[in-house]
Amino acid sequence: MNNDNKLMGFLARNRVAGVFAILVAVVVFFTLYSPDNNFIRVANLKLLGAFGPEFGIIALGVGLLMIAGEFDLSVGSVLAFCSLVFTWTNELSLNPFIGLLITLAAGVMTGLINGVITVKGKIVSFITTLGAMMFWRGLTLMLSRGEMQAIHLDAYPLFTHLFTGEWFGFLPAQAVWFLLLVIIMTLVLHSQRFGNWIFSTGDNALAARAMAINTDMVKTTTFIIVGALTAFAAVLQITRLSAFSSRVGTGWEFSAIAAAVVGGTSLRGGIGNMVGIFLGALIIIVIENALVLSRLPYEWTFMVFGIVILFSVLLDLFIEKRVQRSSAV
Repeated sequence: MNNDNKLMGFLARNRVAGVFAILVAVVVFFTLYSPDNNFIRVANLKLLGAFGPEFGIIALGVGLLMIAGEFDLSVGSVLAFCSLVFTWTNELSLNPFIGLLITLAAGVMTGLINGVITVKGKIVSFITTLGAMMFWRGLTLMLSRGEMQAIHLDAYPLFTHLFTGEWFGFLPAQAVWFLLLVIIMTLVLHSQRFGNWIFSTGDNALAARAMAINTDMVKTTTFIIVGALTAFAAVLQITRLSAFSSRVGTGWEFSAIAAAVVGGTSLRGGIGNMVGIFLGALIIIVIENALVLSRLPYEWTFMVFGIVILFSVLLDLFIEKRVQRSSAV
């Protein structure tokens, strides 16, 4: 029993190590059992490095917001809306770097709206962003008429290489941006005052306000960060695909929450870290890719993610209760 308590205590203190072990196990499993060894083929690994970060970047923002004690169910719809905005800038023959700035501004706007409505209206973020999810998806469908649209960036090789090219001849640019954002957000969350405010706000907002922390500002800013990261992911995705679809991002809000939870982020707020969310996103990306390679129906993806979320939450609760019980003895 004492050894069990030590194990639970270790897992509670080292969630990242536990998540990394899960990632290794998942990778080894699919490496051994994927059809025709497709999973470890160079072409598939490059594909993972290209499209995986688009989801992972959004998961970083969603996880950060969950640490602050809030949720964002609108990221999939915001991804589609921001993709449409970037498409418009391309149709207007604007320089794509200017288009990037405009798209980021659109993402910031969506995050600001979510944040203001949530904190000023005293509305649960689940409800606020559920409404936003429907609004932005509906607006995107209406403005685009549900049609796919091509974008043309052939005249801007620097832009395409910077964001979707292969750096050093083999490394997808998206993977570099993903890792860079993980490093930046880790430093902000664990080395800056604002990071401490996020943890305090998510852990106990009333106590945080008693310590003169502007929790409304913290939550609104975090919503804005989610919007900006989603907009950036939209630019990466549409540049890679060279086409816009109003259906992009469908279901990503739940996958992003799954990545954060798998990475050790508490659904109650106040607990989590960027490295864990990064690893959780990799687990979700690997599982989805492996299911596609296995030629299983897409519906299986939702079933598997549901099981993953439930398992992660139950494991989190189990570890927490065991640690509390051992501390009380």
